Amino acid sequence: MTDETDRTTHFGYQTVPEGDKAGMVHGVFTRVASKYDIMNDLMSGGLHRLWKDAMMDWLAPRPGQRLLDVAGGTGDVAFRFLNRAPSATAVVCDMTESMLIAGRQRAEADHMADRLDWVVGDAMALPFESNSFDVYTISFGIRNVTRIADALSEAYRVLRPGGRLMVLEFSQIPNDLLQKAYDLYSFNVIPVMGQIVAGDRDSYQYLVESIRKFPDQDAFATMIRKAGFEQVKYRNLTMGVAALHSGWKI
Repeated sequence: MTDETDRTTHFGYQTVPEGDKAGMVHGVFTRVASKYDIMNDLMSGGLHRLWKDAMMDWLAPRPGQRLLDVAGGTGDVAFRFLNRAPSATAVVCDMTESMLIAGRQRAEADHMADRLDWVVGDAMALPFESNSFDVYTISFGIRNVTRIADALSEAYRVLRPGGRLMVLEFSQIPNDLLQKAYDLYSFNVIPVMGQIVAGDRDSYQYLVESIRKFPDQDAFATMIRKAGFEQVKYRNLTMGVAALHSGWKI
């Protein structure tokens, strides 16, 4: 039998000991935190904002709901959620404290301080009680988790019965020619952009590689179902460059 200490996983295209990945991912996001928002705009041509708006459209936040936004970084999703449901509350949870610090420094954070908490935590072992949230979101973060199945199980645990999971993540374009064109852009432009804007080519090389290692839409939907969620559906965004996945704890 393989001992846990012998297990390996991927860090981009590298094979690394499973126990090392979280620290390596933490290092990536610590390095890019100060430039994270501007790089998101540059890499996606601003599309990430439209994708997050589409996420909110499908989610349809309601007054009084309690949101947990995991890998919530600088608060983009939580701010949108609270804007659409004025009496709702939210917790942004991220393993990288520097990302949370950058989020708390945004102007929106001051306006929502009484309804918004920032917590350092691991998606695979959330520091929250079971059945304590109405909505769980994670945007462009689950592909960085060492054991995705564990993160989905934790999402199921902390949601109340009737609660909803929604995942926004980069995905696969169901057209080989378009996927090849997108790959050319990703591998040849984004790392260079990271070097110029953030002074960090390696972190953005990892981010591009991590997208290619993530399961496609159908495979990820199957993982969500295995975690216990029902009524699992997904919607492609921008031809499948990103995808929204939805599931319910029933």
